[in-house]
Amino acid sequence: MSGLGHPNMSRGEGFFPSDNLPLFNHNNRMELQQYPRRSKPSLSPTLGELLKRVEDAQSDTSLDSTPVHHHQALELGYACSSMPPSSPFVLSFNNLTYSVKVGQNMPFPVCGKGDGSHGSSETASMKVLLNDISGEAREGEIMAVLGASGSGKSTLIDALADRIAKESLKGSVTLNGEVLESRLLKVISAYVMQDDLLFPMLTVEETLMFSADFRLPRSLSKSKKKARVQALIDQLGLRNAANTVIGDEGHRGVSGGERRRVSIGTDIVHDPILLFLDEPTSGLDSTSAFMVVKVLQRIARSGSIVIMSVHQPSYRILTVLDSLIFLSHGQTVYGGSPGGLPEFFGQFGHPIPENENRTEFALDLIRELEEAPDGTKTLVEFNRSWQTKKNPTNRTCNASKLSLKDAISASISRGKLVSGAPNNSNLTSSVPAFANPLWAEMMVLSKRSLLNAKRMPELFGIRLGAVLVTGIILATVFYHLDNSPRGAQERLGFFAFAMSTTYYTCAESIPAFLQERYIFMRETAYNAYRRSSYVLAHSLISIPSLIVLSIAFAATTFWAVGLDGGFSGFCFYFFAILSAFWAGSSFVTFLSGVVSHVMLGFTIVVAILAYFLLFSGFFISRDRMPSYWIWFHYISLVKYPYEAALQNEFHDPTKCFVRGVQMFDTTPLAAVPLSLKLKMLQSISNTLGMNITGSTCVVTGTDILRQQGITQISKWNCLWITIAWGFFFRILFYFALLLGSKNKRR
Repeated sequence: MSGLGHPNMSRGEGFFPSDNLPLFNHNNRMELQQYPRRSKPSLSPTLGELLKRVEDAQSDTSLDSTPVHHHQALELGYACSSMPPSSPFVLSFNNLTYSVKVGQNMPFPVCGKGDGSHGSSETASMKVLLNDISGEAREGEIMAVLGASGSGKSTLIDALADRIAKESLKGSVTLNGEVLESRLLKVISAYVMQDDLLFPMLTVEETLMFSADFRLPRSLSKSKKKARVQALIDQLGLRNAANTVIGDEGHRGVSGGERRRVSIGTDIVHDPILLFLDEPTSGLDSTSAFMVVKVLQRIARSGSIVIMSVHQPSYRILTVLDSLIFLSHGQTVYGGSPGGLPEFFGQFGHPIPENENRTEFALDLIRELEEAPDGTKTLVEFNRSWQTKKNPTNRTCNASKLSLKDAISASISRGKLVSGAPNNSNLTSSVPAFANPLWAEMMVLSKRSLLNAKRMPELFGIRLGAVLVTGIILATVFYHLDNSPRGAQERLGFFAFAMSTTYYTCAESIPAFLQERYIFMRETAYNAYRRSSYVLAHSLISIPSLIVLSIAFAATTFWAVGLDGGFSGFCFYFFAILSAFWAGSSFVTFLSGVVSHVMLGFTIVVAILAYFLLFSGFFISRDRMPSYWIWFHYISLVKYPYEAALQNEFHDPTKCFVRGVQMFDTTPLAAVPLSLKLKMLQSISNTLGMNITGSTCVVTGTDILRQQGITQISKWNCLWITIAWGFFFRILFYFALLLGSKNKRR
C-alpha cells in the first residue's frame, strides 16, 4: 500500500528529485561532493504508478477527487511486486551498417578505411557512417554513445530510433529478440532532438500540459493529466520555473539547462519505454549537464531504456552512465561499462593515468590514432578480441524471458506507456497509433495556437495595420470615383490593386509556419498528433483573423471609393475580399511547407504573385493573350476575385459610364470645343442611321465587362472557385507535410 511521506523510504527509492537528487531539493542546495557508483540500478516508480497512488490516497480521504497541490512534494515508495526481478526489456542491435553516396556536396574522401567486413564492397563513391556496430541496452540503464564529431554518434541514435530508411540500413534492431515494427516503435519510444524546439511564449507548465493533451488519451480526465504534469515537473526539477515562459532571443525565459529538461519532458510525458536523445548535454555548463543526466537516470530507473549520444562527458556524468560505446569513423572502438575503461586501455598498452578523466583520455587517444597512417584499425581489432574474451558466447543469458507482447503488457499494467487501451492478443492494436481522436487533436492545436497569438498580439496587429494603411491610401487616392470613362478605367485599376494587395499581405504566413516547422516535425515524428489534424486546425484558426482583415479593408474602401451596389454590393465585395485572403493565405501556407528558407520563400511568393497579377486580365484581356499563355490566365489566383469584384460593380445594364460627347474623352479629340464634338456626333448619327446626342448612353457596365473579356464565369462562380483554390492549396499543404516531414535519412 502506498502512502504520502513514507517514513521508511530510502533516498534511492523516492520518486521526486527532492528525495535523492541533491540538485533538485526545494532549497536549491547543491551537494556535489561525492557521487558513489551504484552496482545495480534501483527502480523508481513510473509516472503511472505515482498517479494511481495519488488517486488511492485521495479516494481514501474524500469521495471528491482533488488535484495534487501545486507545490506539494509527494514521496512514494516502490512496490517491488509490481516489477519483475529481471529486466524485462532488452534492446539489441547487431551488425548495423549504413553508407551514403558522396555527392558534390561531400567532396572529401571516404573516411572508412575498409577495416570491417563490409569495407571490401564499398566503392570510392560511398561513405561509411556505421560499420558493423553491435551492442545492447537494458531497461533501467543509460547507454551513452561517445566519439569525436563525425564519428557516427547521431547516426547510430537515428538507426536505433528508426530514423533511417530500412532499405539503406543493414543489420537488425530487436526488442526482446523481436524485430520492432515502425508503427509500434513510434508509440513506445520518444526521440529528443539536439535543438530545443519549443514555443517561446508558453510557460514550462503550459508546454508540458499541451504535450500531455497530445500524448495522453482522452479517457484520462483533465485532473489526472494535471497530476501527471505536476509529477513530471518535479521529476525534471522544474518546480521553481513552472510558471516561467520558455523565452527566446527577444524574451527572457528559463535557463539553458531548464530548457533542455523541458524538451525532454515534452517527449516523456507518456512514459515511453525507449528514450533516444541526441547530445542532450551539448551547449550546457557542467552543472546543468549533470542535472540533465541525473533526470535521465531517474527516467531509466522508472522502467525505460535510455540511449543518448554525448560529446565529452565530465567525471560526474560518467558515474551515472551504465554502458558506453565509443565510435571512430563509424566503427566500435570500445563497448562496455565505464568501469572497464582502465583495464581495456591498460591491456591495449595505453594505461589511463590515475587522476585523469577516463573519457577524455580515451577520446584523445582515439583522435591520435585517427591521425596515424593505420587509423584506429588496431584498436577496433583489439576491441573485438576483448569483447570475445570478456563476454560469454551467450550475450543474452541475462535477458528477459518475457516476449515483447508480455513485456509491453506488463509495462502498461504498472503505469508505463499511458495509452488508455486494454491489453489484448494483438500487440500492435493494444497500443493505438495516436492517443486521441482527430477532433480532440484539433482542439488542442487550436488552443495552443490561439494562446501563442494572444501572447504575441503585435504579429496580428502589424498585419491589421498594414491592411488599414493600404485601405486608407486606396480610399484617398480613388476617393468618390465618378461614372465617367476615366472613372470606369480608374475602377479597374482600383480592383486590380486591391485584390493583388490581399495576396501580398498574406506573405507573413511564410515565417509564421517556418518557425513552427521543426516543432511540428518533432511532434509528428512520434505520433503526438496527425498531420491532418494540424492542417485542419491551422486552417480553422486562420479564418477569424482573415474575417477581421476583410471587414477592415472592405469598410475602409467601399463607401470611400464610391462603389456600386449598396449594402448587398458591400456584402459581396466583403466576401470577394475574404475569399482572396483565404486563397492567398492557403497558397502561401503551401509554399511555406515546401520551401524551408524564409528569404527564398519570400522571393518565390513575390514572383508568383506578380505573375498572377500579370495574367489576371487587367493588363491584357483574355482575348488578347497569346494562346500558349492562356493556361496561366486560368490558374491565376488574382483573376477570380478580380472578375467577381468587377461583375459586382458593373453588373447593372442601365448604369451608363460613357455618354455622347464623353466618347472623345480618352482620345486626342478630348480638347476640341463642345460644339465641334456635337457636330461630330451628328455626323456619326447620319452615317450610322441612328440618333446619338450628347446625353445618349454609349457604354454601360455590361459593355465594360465585355471589353475586359469577363463573360465566361458569373460572379458567384468566381467566388466559389476562389474558395476552392484555398481548399486545394490546403490539401497540397497536407501532402507537402506528409512527404516532407518523414524525418528519415535515405
